[in-house]
Amino acid sequence: MSTSDFYQKVYEVARCIPEGRVTSYGAIANYLGRRGGARMVGYAMNSSHDKDVPAHRVVNRQGLLTGKHHFAGIHLMQQLLENEGVEVVDDEVVDFEKRFWDPTLELL
Repeated sequence: MSTSDFYQKVYEVARCIPEGRVTSYGAIANYLGRRGGARMVGYAMNSSHDKDVPAHRVVNRQGLLTGKHHFAGIHLMQQLLENEGVEVVDDEVVDFEKRFWDPTLELL
């Protein structure tokens, strides 16, 4: 699979994340059969800002907003999540386990 094909598959999964929920780079990679491919998912998210992809809903495996510096404005990622009812404190999603959306369980 080419890099652009992989990115498109990442975007398809990210578009399925419900409002008010988050997932991790690794969860998307695992769903796509790329265990250990979290970094590649991160690269895809970094390239997604003009493609109608809710990249703000993808965080690291601990619920940290590690991709926040790729958004316009210093707190935009946090603001987008908070607009959806996701509480963020010190760049970390509060109740991460409760908010976590696992594509492996949710997508067939």
